[in-house]
Amino acid sequence: MKNPLLIYLFLSSFVAMAQVQTNNLKINQQRIQNRLLELSKIGELPNGGVSRVAYSKADQEGRAYLMGLMKKAGLAVSIDYAGNIIGRRKGKNPALKPIAFGSHIDSVPNGGNYDGPVGSISGLELVETLNENNIVTEHPLELIIFANEEGGTVGSGAMIGKITPTALKSVTQSGLTIADGIRAIGGNPDSLPKMVRKKGDLTAFIELHIEQGGILMTQNQQIGVVEGIVGIEDWEVTIEGAANHAGTTPMDIRRDALLAAAKLIVALNEVINSHEGRQVGTVGKIAVEPGAYNVIPGKVVLGMEIRDLSYDKIWKLFREVESKAREIAKASETTITFRQPFVPVTPALTAKPIQDKIIGAAKALGFSYRYMQSGAGHDSQEMAQIAPAGMIFIPSVGGISHSPKEFSKGVDIGNGANVLLQTLLALDRD
Repeated sequence: MKNPLLIYLFLSSFVAMAQVQTNNLKINQQRIQNRLLELSKIGELPNGGVSRVAYSKADQEGRAYLMGLMKKAGLAVSIDYAGNIIGRRKGKNPALKPIAFGSHIDSVPNGGNYDGPVGSISGLELVETLNENNIVTEHPLELIIFANEEGGTVGSGAMIGKITPTALKSVTQSGLTIADGIRAIGGNPDSLPKMVRKKGDLTAFIELHIEQGGILMTQNQQIGVVEGIVGIEDWEVTIEGAANHAGTTPMDIRRDALLAAAKLIVALNEVINSHEGRQVGTVGKIAVEPGAYNVIPGKVVLGMEIRDLSYDKIWKLFREVESKAREIAKASETTITFRQPFVPVTPALTAKPIQDKIIGAAKALGFSYRYMQSGAGHDSQEMAQIAPAGMIFIPSVGGISHSPKEFSKGVDIGNGANVLLQTLLALDRD
């Protein structure tokens, strides 16, 4: 066949046939559900929930279970210095950078069985589907099961060089420090700088996850196309007035710190709701001193948080709250001060080309979809700092998460896994 036109037509036909073959691939939904059930038995609680907190014995057992499945699927399995489990699959072109995907399997105390495991086990299912159909991708693939996501995206944070020596001393829910926890799962905290990945080391990163909210369910949408993961800024707010006898101090001369705090909480709510968008503000912690029925509160400490996709907007909202605080302090003769106790979580936008591929996959499979943001932190948030990242959400029944009542339907999990598969294949064709 020496005719260039015939060669071109032959190759085009071959490529088209190959694409049809991959477009028709379907994951095994029942296999995913079976494995989610098996994993749920590890760290199972009497109420149906799970406690598989990072570095605990249950976490170690769950990791061993998943590593066994990954090895059976033909992946080259290793544990990096942060304790992340990495399963590698060769591609046709070793010169190409890997396409990575995955999630985590650690839980919060008294948590549910879907946050993390859905993305992790669906990632494994993706590999097995490729194996069963004798498909080798152009790019190498990496299934990553991140360590200690629930304790602050520690594994993915270490992968981008974010974990500090001070952070390693923090005590986790397991009772171990992060450093000792990493050692317990086969990592080496002293070598974390050696494992840092740079921009360009990965072609892309994709994560499938339950929504953890009720938007998809209430709007009867099957797939969430995540535009970005919100940034988080926290403040410890201290309000100081004057403690005094509750029975002998007239109302008009009191310097009630709790009353001023209550007005500040209302002011935060008013500021957040006065702007268009999906920003949120919360006061989720309060401590009152001296804390007696018959004593006017002299000091209150609040935990305040603002989340949004825009870092600039977070700070614009805070400045408005701060201005309201000055007015409240003056009127109540109290002092109000703000301090940031934690390292802020940086907003992370997902890559538009990956969003488009997720939408293309959803459309081809006949699924409804909507753009949305993630109000919770994820490993994708860290990975977006070094690679184009994408996130796929599936519905959470009742919008419940971090609870034994957390649940996603098998059909929704299957839909998400199929979108993940087709998105990866579309990335591989680029």
